[in-house]
Amino acid sequence: MPQPPDTGTVLGTVVDVTGGTVPNAVVTLQQQGNNRTVTTGSNGFFKFDEVTAGTPARVEVSASELKNWSSNEILVGPGQFYILPEVKLAVAPVETSVSAITPEQVAAEQIKLQEKQRVLGVVPNFYVTYERKPAALTSKLKFQLAMKALTDPVTITGFGLNAAIYQAAGYPSYQQGAAGYGQRLGATFAGGYSKILIGDAILPSLFHQDPRYFYQGTGTTKSRLLHALSTPFVTRGDDGRREVNYSNILGDLASGAIANAYYPSQDRGAGLVARSALIGTGGRMVLGIVQEFVLRKWTSHSSH
Repeated sequence: MPQPPDTGTVLGTVVDVTGGTVPNAVVTLQQQGNNRTVTTGSNGFFKFDEVTAGTPARVEVSASELKNWSSNEILVGPGQFYILPEVKLAVAPVETSVSAITPEQVAAEQIKLQEKQRVLGVVPNFYVTYERKPAALTSKLKFQLAMKALTDPVTITGFGLNAAIYQAAGYPSYQQGAAGYGQRLGATFAGGYSKILIGDAILPSLFHQDPRYFYQGTGTTKSRLLHALSTPFVTRGDDGRREVNYSNILGDLASGAIANAYYPSQDRGAGLVARSALIGTGGRMVLGIVQEFVLRKWTSHSSH
């Protein structure tokens, strides 16, 4: 069927940068606000018949994984076969996104793992890291770890048992009976909370120190033993450097000083503060040895 005399034809072939034809490309002819669309065949060919002559038109081409192409404005004469030159599609740039994770996010993920660490699946073992390159903790994470330890049911049960042992030993010099046990339980909670909050959260935040035990796991037995014994005196700063463990030393002294305020008058004095600090230091030395040589194989969810 012949075309109307006031129309023409627009045709062409879509190719890529190598000269290969592009099948299934979408070709759109825009003219006077009307759009007509065809799809190229296996040979990349397309054709529009009955294009209004003398009216500006534009051709746009798109194809998967190739850049869009648009022609300049074209005018078709009556009965003309207008062949679009060089309909060549370049390769579309590949967009990639990279999600950068901050050191704070790394530390938060490591703490999530530490908060699952339990000896024999029961006793919390949150204050040891098995990471070779642990991320520095923010103040928020230091307090989070402290509260996780203090509110754990096993920790609270331990406070109760400790108060029972003190009750049996008659120390501190409170009365016996339920009232005395309540006083000793309160003193145990006060001591435990002050020791952990001050020594493992407040002071480490102020001094920018890490309250955790850093598992060594390699080297000679002597080097590992010295590492464990030095824990109460040497720690790692938030910058990764080794430094004097002011947090633990001052934390033990502060805990003893606070105990001196609520213990019975006959148990108070400088001796109580010194004894509390020495017990805290000795306990950390023993715990360091146990952490280094024993607890790793019994701790569940320990990260590698």
